[in-house]
Amino acid sequence: MARPILMMVMLCTLMNLTASMTLVSDFQGDTFFDNFDFWSAPDPTHGYVYYTTEAQAKEWNYTFVSGNKVYIYSDHTSISSGSGRGSVRISSRKTYDSGLFLFDIEHMPIGCGNWPAVWTCGPDWPNEGEIDVIEGVNKQQVNRQTLHSKAGCSMTNVARNQTGHTNTVDCNSLINGNLGCSVDDTRTTSFGVVYNNNRGGVHALWWTSSFIQVFFFPRNTIPSDIISGNPNPSSWGAPVGDWPLGSNCPASNFQNHQIIVDNTFCGDWAGNTFNSDGCTGSCTSFVQNNPKAFTEAYWAINSFKAILCFSIPTPAQALPWTRYSLTLRWRAAPRLCRQGCVQSPAPTPCLSRRLALGCICT
Repeated sequence: MARPILMMVMLCTLMNLTASMTLVSDFQGDTFFDNFDFWSAPDPTHGYVYYTTEAQAKEWNYTFVSGNKVYIYSDHTSISSGSGRGSVRISSRKTYDSGLFLFDIEHMPIGCGNWPAVWTCGPDWPNEGEIDVIEGVNKQQVNRQTLHSKAGCSMTNVARNQTGHTNTVDCNSLINGNLGCSVDDTRTTSFGVVYNNNRGGVHALWWTSSFIQVFFFPRNTIPSDIISGNPNPSSWGAPVGDWPLGSNCPASNFQNHQIIVDNTFCGDWAGNTFNSDGCTGSCTSFVQNNPKAFTEAYWAINSFKAILCFSIPTPAQALPWTRYSLTLRWRAAPRLCRQGCVQSPAPTPCLSRRLALGCICT
């Protein structure tokens, strides 16, 4: 049975609160990279990759903005050495506990050896969970969306309203080789060559305390409410992936998430399926010695947006100000490093695929 999605306006008028929908993050154009930190440590998924610093990415022309479009490239000009082919991984400085997230993307990295992803993750992995919005490897033709969690999160025998194909149902990252609970889109417009030829589209993550849902709208089918800047998920129909939260999977398993974008090579997924995905030879050797094979290994991004519901109690309600929990939750302040702090790997990193950045005071 389908579960109705509450309209955001309804969320903001419940419980006698003065509230409004608020665009809290709008990452695009020349200021896009101001909202992200660059990860330059080794890849925890054992990829053949060298993640650059922000300064290196700019110097080597891996990251730039042109025509208000954000480009994130991997190296496609040189034979690789050392830890691997140059690439970029960025993590948002803001963190989120819920919201409606819109990722407008025109091009993704494609081809043998690539492992691109757009995802969210908490620093205490897997206890704070992970949501993969876009992910795939090699010659994959459809997008895979996945939740990774600590034990106690499962979609077994749970009613779900979705258009995608369920692959796995136990979200526990500590079993089954960290497959998580994944759903594949069934449309070739959702990933790879056809995706890029169609100029991508908008991926929407709708994350509340009752469910996590992922939608994808190819470029020529983006809803008018998204285009006009007034998104209304209740009008979108069934999502590609639907993960109900509750006794089967506590909402508290997913919190403090950063938005992360990257492209690694080979590693635990792309390397292990390199030949079965139709690529020949050794993944590492191919990535190392064929720079021209990676001319399409880049992201072209129009914007990332996050919309939350800010709730303010009326004078009749208890003071001091209280953070309310409706269907959406809002963290009073992003978890950023203040003066006297430095960015550092969290004590328990996001070992699922890539480490999240934490803040440790010096």
